Amino acid sequence: MNEEVIKVNHLSKSFGKHVVLRDIDFSVSTGDVTCIIGASGSGKSTLLRCMNLLETPTTGEILYHGKNIADGHTDAAGYRAKVGMVFQSFNLFNNMTVLQNCMIGQTKVMKKEKEAAKTSALTYLEKVGMAPYINARPRQLSGGQKQRVAIARALAMEPEVLLFDEPTSALDPQMVGEVLDVMQQLAKEGLTMIIVTHEMAFARDVSNHVVYMSDGVIEEEGTPHQIFTDPQSIKAKDFLSRFMRG
Repeated sequence: MNEEVIKVNHLSKSFGKHVVLRDIDFSVSTGDVTCIIGASGSGKSTLLRCMNLLETPTTGEILYHGKNIADGHTDAAGYRAKVGMVFQSFNLFNNMTVLQNCMIGQTKVMKKEKEAAKTSALTYLEKVGMAPYINARPRQLSGGQKQRVAIARALAMEPEVLLFDEPTSALDPQMVGEVLDVMQQLAKEGLTMIIVTHEMAFARDVSNHVVYMSDGVIEEEGTPHQIFTDPQSIKAKDFLSRFMRG
């Protein structure tokens, strides 16, 4: 039995009177690849942002190894080193080289020596196929290359869990594959990942757990086989019908 890493209990999030998340419960264990799917505006990205402490939940708990990190007392930077995040908009520092982008978190947050940070950065840039570009600036890279650098930067922090917020949605179609290939390899290596995605084939083929969200609630969850071949809720059936016909 794999150890439970993150558990979300009765999580709700409102912006003013607008309720975005309602009473969310779910958990992630070591080695899980959880894909969160659903229409735009269903609360998927807000859930991920709460789990990374970029948003403060209105009510509920987010337990990391049993400790509630949403209590307002957690060292957010230290926690994010363990539960990293890859954004759809890359969030690279434009005034730094690729190598510097992958070193900065290690030296500032993990307090690593520069040489150790450089060695680690080079290892992960090699892993995502970006080692030839260590001296490039983000503006010189394609979207797919930027996203692979962002993944390398997150991996260099040696996280226990990596969150991906629609990592391919800002990419041209021909660049989506190169990012998904990297993520598929990470899944094979056993990295615990939670992925908000519109890539249904990826969710079906790579994850071991699929969560379907609609209108701020988890409408249905299960194995990819259950969700993609025999969804139970009408909303899930409607959402997946176009994909299943294809």
